[in-house]
Amino acid sequence: MKKIAFLFPGQGSQTVGMGHDLFQEYDFVREIFAAADDIAGVPLSQYCFKGPMETLTETVNLQPAVTAVNLACLDAIQRAGITCGFSAGHSLGEYSALASAKVVSMADTLRLVFKRGELMHRESLKQKGAMSAIIGLDIQAVNTLVEAVRNTGVLSVANHNSQQQIVVTGAPESVAAVSEMAKSQGAKAIPLKVSGAWHSDLIKGAEDEFIAYLNTFSFNCPANAIIHNVTADRCEDGKAIQRLMAMQLCSPVRWYDSIRRLVSENVEVFVEVGPGRVLTGLLKKIVPQGYDHQVFAVGNMKTLETLISELS
Repeated sequence: MKKIAFLFPGQGSQTVGMGHDLFQEYDFVREIFAAADDIAGVPLSQYCFKGPMETLTETVNLQPAVTAVNLACLDAIQRAGITCGFSAGHSLGEYSALASAKVVSMADTLRLVFKRGELMHRESLKQKGAMSAIIGLDIQAVNTLVEAVRNTGVLSVANHNSQQQIVVTGAPESVAAVSEMAKSQGAKAIPLKVSGAWHSDLIKGAEDEFIAYLNTFSFNCPANAIIHNVTADRCEDGKAIQRLMAMQLCSPVRWYDSIRRLVSENVEVFVEVGPGRVLTGLLKKIVPQGYDHQVFAVGNMKTLETLISELS
């Protein structure tokens, strides 16, 4: 048996129309979307299938919407008899990884991400924030720049996505300053279209309330190994995973280290489970040259059928 890892995307992977063909095909997918609509109290499924994009991309809608598509793809893959030994998710996607490993149920996963999105949206309205992708510098160089600018306002690394793609987050003027410094060193700095400074202290006002909400759920020990954003490591204890998810809200996403960890575990098949191909693109930048592996991205019926034909 080949070692398989399921990778789950987060915010930024959305497209209008996502999940629609799976919804038309499967009763169990319709049940997932009905649960998402019910939990959110708005027609999330219609935002996914028909937009408008502005409504879909509001954090309070986007987090459960992307998660619903992730879970629909996951359920379809698992019902085809394909299972994973490892899972990981990028930021929001880590909640889908919890569902994949049966740490929490699919319904509870949707409840958690809806609350997370609601609180993050609330904090983004209180504190204006910005994010920028720095391309062309490594993590040490970016950390040095962040330290040099930090006295101007809240600033930190949000995502270490690949060796030389690092997202900074914080107060708009601080993010602008670190972006200019990066450009002066020959790097690119690309402002991200986001409504808040995710994974920064600017949303720390959500932390206590989210921890209290997390603590109302029961977290099981994982059925397969999850590589967590905060540690880039696995954790076998449900309560400890619960604590990691509380920390995840304002901590950097160590995606580069997480994929390197999966490589060290000799994972042979990587499956991006959900809309888009963002994580597939990052894999190409992270997995070492010559490492023997297969990559699939499953976000619709066609790509699901390809996976099933290759792995079943």
